[in-house]
Amino acid sequence: MNFLHYELNLESNNCVQVSLDNQANVQLLDSSNFQNYKNGRKFNYFGGLAKRSPYRITPPHSGKWHLVIDTGGYSASVKASVQVI
Repeated sequence: MNFLHYELNLESNNCVQVSLDNQANVQLLDSSNFQNYKNGRKFNYFGGLAKRSPYRITPPHSGKWHLVIDTGGYSASVKASVQVI
């Protein structure tokens, strides 16, 4: 499984801005859901398919978050830059 991963400490008033060179799934997960994601189990996330860039997402609460960017199993590659606003 190929994916980009960023570990972020976020406040509830932060906005994560993701700039992409290709469409991709942008998912914000807590630690337990990130473990489920890595292990191929069912997981919950905030975000979705980003067809346009930049893509913005706000965490539902403060804490440690995992931002995962993947192409959903397609062979395309994606480059991303992440900024916390």
